[in-house]
Amino acid sequence: MTTDSTKNPTSVYDFTVKDSKGDDVDLATYKGKVLFIINVASKCGLTNSNYAQLNQLYHNYKDKGLEILAFPCNQFGEEEPGSNDQIVDFVCTRFKSEFPIFDKIEVNGDNSIPLYKFLKTAKWGIFKDDIQWNFAKFLVDRDGQVVDRYYPTTAPLSVEQDIRKLLGIV
Repeated sequence: MTTDSTKNPTSVYDFTVKDSKGDDVDLATYKGKVLFIINVASKCGLTNSNYAQLNQLYHNYKDKGLEILAFPCNQFGEEEPGSNDQIVDFVCTRFKSEFPIFDKIEVNGDNSIPLYKFLKTAKWGIFKDDIQWNFAKFLVDRDGQVVDRYYPTTAPLSVEQDIRKLLGIV
């Protein structure tokens, strides 16, 4: 369960979420970083390519100010059925991912976490504000503002130029 730290959020830094162990994480700890926020799943046809490319982006840009925040979600085809421990084990063992994996969440409907409600209202998708599938992506600037939204089929590496711009790398 994710908590909302303010009634009128103005940036992603106004939210507190749960990590995969159930501990609170104040997203204000990421102030000054470029964030790539993704709803992930372990059993999706997009899993292998997305995790491989996310790892590459993280490896190349983590020391330059990029953070990738992965939020497991089981709302699409029940493709993330495991517990948080199973998800972290899968991601860290199979893909050797080093970026943070958060608590399993819902991104659509009445139980959508406040962070995702904020992200969806900042940038509209093809189905209004609903997330369409696993691996929908949001790019957030160093001020905590959503600057773009990418569809699940958008390859993470195709967003690299946008990330580089936000990082100030030309």
